[in-house]
Amino acid sequence: MKIAILGAGESGVGAALLAKAKGLEVFVSDKGEIKEQYKAKLATAAIPFEEGNHTLETILNADEIIKSPGIPDKAAVIQEATKKQIPVISEIEFAGRYTDAKFICITGTNGKTTTTLLTYHLLKNAGINVGLAGNIGESLAEKVIEDKHDYYVVELSSFQLDNMYRFRPHIAVLTNITPDHLDRYEYSMDKYAASKLRIVQNMAGEDFFIYNADDENIRKAFDAASFGGVTVPFSLQGADEAKVYVEGSSIKVAAKFHEGTVDTSKSGLIGKHNQYNTMAAVAVAKLMGVEDAQIEQALETFENADHRLQLVAIAKEVSYINDSKATNVEAVWYALEGIKQPIVWIAGGVDKGNDYSTLVALAREKVKVLVCLGIDNEKLKEAFGRVVPIIAETTSIEYAVRLSRSLATPGDVVLLSPACASFDLFNNYEHRGQRFKEAVEKIVLKK
Repeated sequence: MKIAILGAGESGVGAALLAKAKGLEVFVSDKGEIKEQYKAKLATAAIPFEEGNHTLETILNADEIIKSPGIPDKAAVIQEATKKQIPVISEIEFAGRYTDAKFICITGTNGKTTTTLLTYHLLKNAGINVGLAGNIGESLAEKVIEDKHDYYVVELSSFQLDNMYRFRPHIAVLTNITPDHLDRYEYSMDKYAASKLRIVQNMAGEDFFIYNADDENIRKAFDAASFGGVTVPFSLQGADEAKVYVEGSSIKVAAKFHEGTVDTSKSGLIGKHNQYNTMAAVAVAKLMGVEDAQIEQALETFENADHRLQLVAIAKEVSYINDSKATNVEAVWYALEGIKQPIVWIAGGVDKGNDYSTLVALAREKVKVLVCLGIDNEKLKEAFGRVVPIIAETTSIEYAVRLSRSLATPGDVVLLSPACASFDLFNNYEHRGQRFKEAVEKIVLKK
């Protein structure tokens, strides 16, 4: 069987290595430049590859194509494959064929990485033989080569879900659905929501779907009555159907045969959005038979991924928080809502068609200074000019930190939470967050 793999990043190279290990004929093609680390892996495995070009004659001679998630269906090479009726699948779909392990899959517009990492931490801390893979940055296909785990916690983006057809999670989590990546879905929320709900398309019997019952878009798109598995809705707003909810500082799980009460008072996660993320992860742990006390212990030791409401420093009673991953309005709403102190807010970048109206009330209540960090800041200034007392703008992260330090007073929080993509001034959100951390260390901590 001939396999063509489009894209030679983590996903594509992992799929190539698995295909080679299973004795398939493999060719890897990347229209861009392949990173040296991935070239080395392909060369070591004697897998032929090309970069800077897609050779259609070779690609279209394949029996099946594995497409990296960043390649849209409208790409010319995909269109040609479709004409020839060559199946196009995702790395996740391919990997699922070669393991008997069970999958715990997590998706959502916001919160999926935190929920994935927390779920993995809770299960691993309880002694469960579990691996971590997917959109988190580790190839599931490459992990399946050795296949050392009984379970995999897999973060899934909508792009990965689009090319999954038979893959079946044992437990699926949907954190929320809010507008994002709509350019890939013909600017249709219905199509974007349908993509997210592909996560449950093959679930049945004793498979569990954990979802946010407070999310309007999920309620609209998901037909619980026709779902073949077991639903485990979670809610902060007292939804009637909720099987996971909050009482005081505890999370209550009332799923049949999986009940529990977990004290979250020692968790270091900030904000209402992280209450949702924690409810989802705790629900998974209870479905997997983890004891309440084990969950509580693991919540206390959990450290979130960088750039997600990450405390960088405290100096002169001012906290500096890196939330560079907040690239849309919804994520910023959760940050502003979760922080109780006065805020010096650093925001801006490449606007993705943002509607800032949902942030106005929080900004009026909490934000004392808005530092616009971007090339074009007009929408931010227009949205918040009448509600935030001081607005400044810059294209320098160092100046943004220096100005924020000078305007903050003891008890304040300096918050980088951009609401925008980073590509006007930075390579990506990680680069932006790292530059913020470096500026804080240099200017505030004087390291």
